Amino acid sequence: MYLRVDTVEQGLRDLCNVKVEGEGYRLSYRVIRDNLELGVSCIADSCNPIELTRQEWQQVAESVDARFVNIEVCCSDSDEHEYRVNTRPSEVANLRLPDWSQVRNRHYEAWKGNVIRIDTSGQQIETSFSELVDKLGI
Repeated sequence: MYLRVDTVEQGLRDLCNVKVEGEGYRLSYRVIRDNLELGVSCIADSCNPIELTRQEWQQVAESVDARFVNIEVCCSDSDEHEYRVNTRPSEVANLRLPDWSQVRNRHYEAWKGNVIRIDTSGQQIETSFSELVDKLGI
């Protein structure tokens, strides 16, 4: 199962007309936990720039004895990263993507625990995906 937190958060904005802060993550935790309890493998796609949400995702998996893997996708080339941010389309209806200034000024906490890091700088999507599969051992 694949769950994109951006979709959940925008759904809350569109359907409930609320300013979303942590609600999208909290709702996503519940949906993922329900699926993990059923034995469904889950991928939760989120920005996750702070330790708190990383720990909460891990707690969701641990609460049902599911395997948990942190994956960080980054682009170490600042120019390439800026180009991607400025040219990417929004795949979620009504979602306003952050601009380069917002991305650069976003609060970010370095990872403390185990994480598989994929640097996409100068790589095609297929190459990055292949690297991830290798690192996951699948």
